[in-house]
Amino acid sequence: MLRAAHGDSAVLYAGGTELLLAMKEGLGSFEHLIDVKTIVGLDGLTLDAGGALGIGATVTHRQLERSRLIREGFPLLAEMARQVANARVRAVGTLGGNLCFGEPHSDPPTALLAHDATVTLHRAADHRRLSLADFVVGPYEPTLAGDEILTSIDVPPLPARAFGAYLKFGMHERPTVAVAAMLVVDERATHVAEARVAVGCVGPVATRLPALESQLSGVAIAALQNGFAAAGSAGTSLDAVSDLHGSAAYKRHLASVFVKRALAAAATRARTAA
Repeated sequence: MLRAAHGDSAVLYAGGTELLLAMKEGLGSFEHLIDVKTIVGLDGLTLDAGGALGIGATVTHRQLERSRLIREGFPLLAEMARQVANARVRAVGTLGGNLCFGEPHSDPPTALLAHDATVTLHRAADHRRLSLADFVVGPYEPTLAGDEILTSIDVPPLPARAFGAYLKFGMHERPTVAVAAMLVVDERATHVAEARVAVGCVGPVATRLPALESQLSGVAIAALQNGFAAAGSAGTSLDAVSDLHGSAAYKRHLASVFVKRALAAAATRARTAA
C-alpha cells in the first residue's frame, strides 16, 4: 500500500478542506498526497437488510445533506450535515476525512455518537471495527495505524419511535458548542423510553452524557418541552477547554442551555408525530 511504502512522508487526501488549510498554515508538510477518492466503493451510501446504514468514507457532507435515504431514515444526520461550515466545504469535504482529521470543533462526531456509530478500518487484507468514541480519542488524534485507512462509517438502525434534534452555536463557521439529542418514546408517545445526548466542540472530543440519559428515562415528553430542569447542569461535568471560541465556563453554560433546547426540540417532534 502506498501509505506503508512512503511512511510519514505521505498522507491520505480526500476533500482536503482541513488538510490543505493546515498545510497552508505551515502546520504540516508532506512529500506525497495519496488521493483516496478514486477507490471504488468509498463514496457509497448503503442500507442493509437489517436497516443499518453504511456511509463510505469519501461521502461528502453535501451528499448526506441531500440524500433521501438519510433525510427519511436518519434525519438527525441530515440536520447536522446541513449545518456543516458552508456550501463550499459541504460540497467537497468528506465524512471520513472529517473524522480522521479530528478537529475538536467539528459537527459530525457529536451526531454520530448519538447514533452509536462505528468505523471500519482496513489495512492490506485485514480490517477492524471501532466505536466512534474509541476512534476519535483526542484533538487531531484518531486511532489510525500508519498503514490503515478508514473505509466506512456504520450506523445501526434507529429504534422505533426515535426522534432527534441537532443544535449548535458559534460566532463563526466552527461551532462553540454542538448538541445531539435523541429520544425514543413509549407507544403512546407520552414518556421517554430511552435517551441519548451527546455534546461536542466544548472539549477535546465529543462525549455522551450517560448520567443525564439515565435521568431522562421515564420522564414525560411534556416536561421536556417545558424545559427539563436537570439539563440545566448538563455542562458541569464536561471537560471544557478555554480557547478562541470561549472560556471553559462559558462553554459549559452554553452546553447546558443547548442540551435543554435540543431535548425540547426532540420532544416537540415526538408529540407532533404522535
